[in-house]
Amino acid sequence: MQYCNNQCYKLFKSTYNIPFIGIEPAIKPAALLSKTGAIGILATKGTLASDLFEKTAKEYTKNITTIEQDGEGLVPLIEAGKLNSTEINNLLSTYLEPMLNFNIDHLVLGCTHYPYLIPQIKKIIGKHIVIIDSGEAVAKQTKAILEKNNLLSTKTTASQHQFYTNTQTKVISKILNDVLVDFNIQKLDF
Repeated sequence: MQYCNNQCYKLFKSTYNIPFIGIEPAIKPAALLSKTGAIGILATKGTLASDLFEKTAKEYTKNITTIEQDGEGLVPLIEAGKLNSTEINNLLSTYLEPMLNFNIDHLVLGCTHYPYLIPQIKKIIGKHIVIIDSGEAVAKQTKAILEKNNLLSTKTTASQHQFYTNTQTKVISKILNDVLVDFNIQKLDF
C-alpha cells in the first residue's frame, strides 16, 4: 500500500490540473458528539503522524480523552482478502479492548480500508459505540466538486466501473462482486 502524506498530496495538486480530495479522520464529529468525553481512533501510522490529523485533533479534542491506535498489520490482511480471519479478529481485539477500558463512545476509523472491518469491529465494541468513517463525507465532497466543475454525470444508463489497484486484482474483485455487476480492474505498479 502506498501512503500519500501532505507533501505527496501537495505535489499531486501542483502537478496535475484535476481536483484532489483529501481524506481526514472524522475526529471533529466524534469529539463534538461524545457524551463520555472519550473517543477511540483506529488509524494507520501515516494518518496518526500527519499534520492534518495533529491540527484537527489539537483543535477539537482539548477536553476529550483520545485513545489513538495504529492499526499495524490490518491493511495487508484486508488486501489479502482475510477479512474474517482469526488474525484480523485477534489484532482488532488487541487494538480495541484498551479503548473500551476508557469508556469510549465513538470510534473513528482513520483508513479507507477499515470500513471493511466494521462487522468484526461491532462484535468487539458492541452496539453502544458509534463508529465514524469518513467515507460518507468524502463521497459528499466528491459530489460537490463534480457539481462545481460541471463533471457530475446525468446519464441514467448503466455504466461500467473502472478500478485501479497496486495489489492483487482478485482480492478487490472478490470485494466488489458483492456490490457491483459490471466493473473492470486494472493493476498498476506504483
